[in-house]
Amino acid sequence: MSRLTRRSAIASALALSACAREVQSQPVADTPLKSIASTPVGACLQRHQLDDPAFAALLTRHYSQITAEWEMKMEYILQDDGRFRFDRPDAIADFARRHGLRLHGHALIWYSQVMPAFRALDGQGKRFADAYRNYILAVAGRYRGLAASWDVINEAVDDNGVDLRRSAWTDNLGVDEHMILAFHHAKEADPDAVLFINDYNLENNPTKRATFLRMVERLLKAGAPIGGIGTQSHLGLDFTPPGMCRIALRDLASLGLPIHVSELDISFGDKPETAPLPKLLSRQADLARELAQAYMDLPRAQRFAFTVWGVRDRDSWLRGANGERPWEHPLPLDDAGQPKPMFQALAEVLSG
Repeated sequence: MSRLTRRSAIASALALSACAREVQSQPVADTPLKSIASTPVGACLQRHQLDDPAFAALLTRHYSQITAEWEMKMEYILQDDGRFRFDRPDAIADFARRHGLRLHGHALIWYSQVMPAFRALDGQGKRFADAYRNYILAVAGRYRGLAASWDVINEAVDDNGVDLRRSAWTDNLGVDEHMILAFHHAKEADPDAVLFINDYNLENNPTKRATFLRMVERLLKAGAPIGGIGTQSHLGLDFTPPGMCRIALRDLASLGLPIHVSELDISFGDKPETAPLPKLLSRQADLARELAQAYMDLPRAQRFAFTVWGVRDRDSWLRGANGERPWEHPLPLDDAGQPKPMFQALAEVLSG
């Protein structure tokens, strides 16, 4: 996995701090978030986490929608010899079905994941294009009628905020063309799923947001059946200025498409030891409240879902693959699964 590397523009290297101590939960009503919220609320998960009864109980108690953190991506499904592997995606989809949870598919095409089976077809024109279509049909089609939605294109705009990313997809199929094809193939696979284009740093980088919106408008004009915009909302106390979330969601909603806050977490930022933990938690709650209010200010038809990227703080990718950044507490529930001020803020605002 390269989650930390690919989001280096978002989460700068953080110094080990006194914030490594356990977060003390704040007293809030022990009410399921999904029973309070007037919009679907979601969280991501990995297959192995479902074997933990405490994790599964928290997930089903508080959330009405789930996203596979990485096991419905190409890196897991497509093996080097071209065969497909669906054991973990199937288990996640079955969990959603058994518990009455809405399933959001993530993600069909990502610049960062061009697997060896596709590399072997590089420069082979129709064979590459046919394999591209077949992959999308196989994956989106497998969960037809169960996945309510898909991130069809993930992270197409470069971190510089100006250019679109280059990859084997763009080199073989075209910069805009590969996205248009992906949306048409996904629509063919599942005509009823809501099809999203998803990206990060849209709140923090106005230049990137403007490029993203021009790209989406261009794709729509070319006939791509885009059904919604996903903004990952990986925010940080040191790089998300107050007011930016309101501006960003207003801009993103200007195309009239549904909005999915798709991967929310809030980093404490650089050198969190400079502030006491209660103050950091309070600032985190304020930023979550601003984003949630900006989302709730959208017309009801444009509020698709509000998803956090993990269930408990200790499940977050921000902790690092080996837990090397224990000072991060980026989610609404603490390590023990108890509500934090961020939870209270979301509950208050998402209740409508």
